[in-house]
Amino acid sequence: MLTEERFAKILSILEKTGSVTVQQLMAELNASESTIRRDLTTLDANGQLTKVHGGAILKNAVYSTTDDEVVHRKEQNREAKEKIARYAAGLIGAGDFVYIDAGTTTELMIDHITEKQATFVTNAVTHAKKLAERGCAVYILGGEFKAVTEAIVGEEAVATLEKYNFTKGFWGTNGISMQQGFSTPELREAMVKKKSMENCRERYVLADNSKFSYISSVTFAPFESATILTTEMEQTAFQHCGNILNL
Repeated sequence: MLTEERFAKILSILEKTGSVTVQQLMAELNASESTIRRDLTTLDANGQLTKVHGGAILKNAVYSTTDDEVVHRKEQNREAKEKIARYAAGLIGAGDFVYIDAGTTTELMIDHITEKQATFVTNAVTHAKKLAERGCAVYILGGEFKAVTEAIVGEEAVATLEKYNFTKGFWGTNGISMQQGFSTPELREAMVKKKSMENCRERYVLADNSKFSYISSVTFAPFESATILTTEMEQTAFQHCGNILNL
């Protein structure tokens, strides 16, 4: 296959999937690893894709390495967040043992929870207070308080999660990428997200469409590991993914 043909094929694959690994391209194009890496370097230099560790992503993917203050995030994409939150709350049934992650959309879902025969665990102080005020049985993780996201994070929180087995869980995320999965800027918070997801049967990530094609510093779960609840899905690379529920 000629060089220009490989370039066109690589870009075509990226348009469909949003991200791709070197190994996938080697199999798809029947080319060596050195050839694929050289092609990705050239296409990156030409501004046609973004080369990342182990592969490449669409050029419009954005890296975000810091958290915004909760107060600034609460009103962003509010209408979409409300729709996602309302649907998520309706998934909770009697007898469920539920984990609710810190986040602005996960906080909104608490306003719509009507099931009082469920038990809740959260790593967010605000979430715990709102759940208790609604008459829900709620437990809060112990550990370090992170002011920016108003979350309990770190090794102590992870240790607490070891004993729990959740029937359903709901998480926020800073970024969603097919290749890099679900990501967040800070390691201590990522640890808590990762462990709580691992100990849960049904996993839901609540994300308005601004989170797609964003990549943050630390991946806490693979893309396929959770159902994504979102609205107004416009990113063509994600449109036909089986784990995305476009409300």
